[in-house]
Amino acid sequence: MTTLVFGHKSPDTDSTGSPIIWAWYLTEVLGTPAKPVLLGEPNTEAAFVLKHWDLAKPEIIADVSASDTCWIVDTNNPAELPASINDANVVGIIDHHLLVGGIKTKAPIDITIRPLACTATIMHDLIGDALSRAPRAIKGAMLSCIISDTLQFRSPTTTPHDRAVAENLAADLGVAIPELADALFAAKSDVSAFSDAELLRMDSKEYTVAGKDLRVSVLETTAPAVVLDRKASLMASMSTVAAEDGADQVLLFVVDIIKEEATLLVPNDLVKQMAEASFGVTVTGDTVVLPGVMSRKKQIIPALKL
Repeated sequence: MTTLVFGHKSPDTDSTGSPIIWAWYLTEVLGTPAKPVLLGEPNTEAAFVLKHWDLAKPEIIADVSASDTCWIVDTNNPAELPASINDANVVGIIDHHLLVGGIKTKAPIDITIRPLACTATIMHDLIGDALSRAPRAIKGAMLSCIISDTLQFRSPTTTPHDRAVAENLAADLGVAIPELADALFAAKSDVSAFSDAELLRMDSKEYTVAGKDLRVSVLETTAPAVVLDRKASLMASMSTVAAEDGADQVLLFVVDIIKEEATLLVPNDLVKQMAEASFGVTVTGDTVVLPGVMSRKKQIIPALKL
């Protein structure tokens, strides 16, 4: 039986690359046949990574069944996983997010959750010396995941270990981190082909705060004006997306990678109240700039309140 390896819905670079890395390790090192799969189309940056390192795009699946054996990577949140995840045979979780709870397993499993910036960094440590056997593309995917999740070490989630692993991988591959980062961020910033609804769901996670079900969306970009020029239509689409997804509100944070700040779109009084309560700001228009805010995991989600 082949083990499925997947990350969260709306797959970014880490949730696209890490399943590929771990499926390689399970198959080639541990002798456990495995294949990476995705829970949706990869975002533009993740698609660039696949093409850049000549990696095949994993199959996209809609759900799992009781007959499936699964490894979960880059999440432990049931809201970000297939609807039938608790029916499947989950055998392991590798993650770097807070523990949400709610996943039920058929037996004791292997869980590794560490306070690092990237799942791929954890995998680097778990794979150990066997990484020397990895193809160039696997190491390249690992490096790309770390650069992406750390925003080239700008994110406050970055640890010295994440940086050291990335620098060692880059040296091994003969890759200049600034050049690869520029290419990754250019791909991430190219959102012209996406509808407003697609942008609001592209890099989003579901959370409940003060009894409100939220879809918290983040768009990381080196060209924030491209997104902010669409703010009127994006805000108009929020109610539709929220209704379709069973949420009370969509929050959209546009993260400027270069200036190291986030702009929150403020379409109504609920978001205004939440912004002021959460970030100690005064909102006077339909946007508010949050200096230094770059990480949903470390700076946005823990701060949200009403």
